[in-house]
Amino acid sequence: MSGLFTFRRQNPGQVWAWATYDFANSAYATTIMAVIFNTYYAGVVAGGPDGTMIWGVRIPGASLFTFFVALSMILIAITSPLLATLSDLSGLKKRMLALHLAVGVISTAALYFVSKGDWLWGGILFLLSQLGFAGGNVFYNAMLYDIADAQDFGKVSGLGWAWGYIGGGLLLAINLVMLQFPQLIGFAKGTFTVQDCFLSVAIWWAIFSIPILRTVPTDEVSGTVHLKQSLRSSIQTLNRLLPRLKELPNFSRFFFAYLLFNDGIETVIVMASIFGNQELHLSQTVLIMFFLMVQFVAFFGSLVFGWLADELGNRTTILISLVGWLLIVVWGWQLGIFGNAVREFWILGVITAIVMGGSQAASRSLQAVLIPEKRSAEFFSFFGISGKFASAVGPLIFGLAVLLTGSLRLGMLSLIIFFLAGFLLLLRVNEDQGRLQAEQFE
Repeated sequence: MSGLFTFRRQNPGQVWAWATYDFANSAYATTIMAVIFNTYYAGVVAGGPDGTMIWGVRIPGASLFTFFVALSMILIAITSPLLATLSDLSGLKKRMLALHLAVGVISTAALYFVSKGDWLWGGILFLLSQLGFAGGNVFYNAMLYDIADAQDFGKVSGLGWAWGYIGGGLLLAINLVMLQFPQLIGFAKGTFTVQDCFLSVAIWWAIFSIPILRTVPTDEVSGTVHLKQSLRSSIQTLNRLLPRLKELPNFSRFFFAYLLFNDGIETVIVMASIFGNQELHLSQTVLIMFFLMVQFVAFFGSLVFGWLADELGNRTTILISLVGWLLIVVWGWQLGIFGNAVREFWILGVITAIVMGGSQAASRSLQAVLIPEKRSAEFFSFFGISGKFASAVGPLIFGLAVLLTGSLRLGMLSLIIFFLAGFLLLLRVNEDQGRLQAEQFE
């Protein structure tokens, strides 16, 4: 693994500044999406297994949360493409990132005021924070071209994911101290609540986003940007792009495979702590420690899989990770089959940590390999909008399965189709041919 931290452009400062945005916004991914807010919303705000009565239908808290997740994906899909294409046309990539950062930070801070019964107010704020988080990632991913050569995409992408796991895990550890051991930092027991954890995410996200905004170079705007003209050009560009996807058959196959398996991944990540809380009755403290373990293991998994992506190829690396995801959902359905459901839950956490960083980092680098470099933000936009529309399906299916059956286990099993179909479709992707097709695309 020599050369893991050396880059062809010899710009480690810019690479680390770029990766630090992962360090910043991964606090949102852990504390808000994966561990504390999701269980707080599903278990307290929206009424837990007893649910909330809406239009004469009693909806379980877990289902209501997944429905808001799905709606957020649809809104992100609607709003992100024109902005991303606009960033390509006008050199506004960094400014678009800053705009989404502001929306995400402010709405996340406002979650501090959400309490029991505020299912609608809390859901709306969550939608806004998701727009800031996921929308900003469109521009963050596109900035990979500004700091790395194609041969380093896997390594740099893996570094970003790994650094992100450290950031998300570190704030999660701080949240654990705030809730359970505040005396260690000079405060009395009970000083902090889960709402204080939401506020800490906003502060963390804002502070550690400074390096990418100050250090990473992007094409700047020259002259006056006419918004109406640029938006019209954005629409025309997307209309030209869609019919030409047949010229990139390997990208198209990977694209649809990614839509499937990433939908499954995101749903597992969002629902794991809710599953542990409501199915296994694990406390908030235990769940935080569980996800701290996941973050720690995922750090090394991201580095190793990022290196494997450059050595074995991104496609092969993703296929290996998908075998792990298939094991996770099937075992999750039958959790306790070997006699101790809680112990098996921790084992599944280790497996998830190993394959999570690998599948996501390798997917980001393969995506970068298979799209034309000069059309980066445009293709990342297309990838983003379609991916977010598709990402609404997994939470919807999971939520409906729980609503109809009352079983979180069956909700977990429903995700197997996403991983299996994605695996089979990815087998038809030729990475070398796809790279040539991207280079020849005008």
